[in-house]
Amino acid sequence: MMKTLLLAVASLPLSAFSAVGHPHIWATVQTELLYALDGSMKAVRHAWSFDELFSAFATQGIASKKKGAFTREELQPLAKINVESLKEFDYFTFAKANGRNIDFDSPLSDYYSEYKNSILTLHFTLPFKTPVKTQEIAVDIYDSSYFIDFSFAKKNAARLVGAPPGCQHSVQLPAQMDLGLAMRLSQLPADVRVDPSLVLGSQFANKVIVKCP
Repeated sequence: MMKTLLLAVASLPLSAFSAVGHPHIWATVQTELLYALDGSMKAVRHAWSFDELFSAFATQGIASKKKGAFTREELQPLAKINVESLKEFDYFTFAKANGRNIDFDSPLSDYYSEYKNSILTLHFTLPFKTPVKTQEIAVDIYDSSYFIDFSFAKKNAARLVGAPPGCQHSVQLPAQMDLGLAMRLSQLPADVRVDPSLVLGSQFANKVIVKCP
């Protein structure tokens, strides 16, 4: 069975991506960590900007009043499909507090997509099932199959919103991938599942680490 695009843009022909190996989609990430008034972290807000090729295919066939431009309203059905489909992949977002996994709830309803300079960006917010108050928390963003290559934006990659005084955050980039593994992944077509021996763990994740007093 042909592998479905991870963002569930079902209308995209996978043959368009089959000429290249993993990854097939590139996403530039900006992440905000949101705090409640009591000092607990309550949610993770993402903005994922996709590469031009994927952006072009994702918006293909969407009616717009202005050629080559789309309003939030015109893109809302696409944003809905994308956000709903991400549940199967745990939204590619994983959090731990003091080594303990933190569960996310369904995304808030304020998600949306925007299209600017030929780039499609998906915005959505993942609330924790239970807000977390802790001295240290880590949030990882990655696709273990490497179908999507996530990377932090060079500017404003992450920030804290409403955090208690003294809280600091740092950004940790993924480990350098072994050349042999990269070559093997690059040769996999779109319709092939990644061999379990090649599945990438959190060592290849983009991480936001927060430490509070």
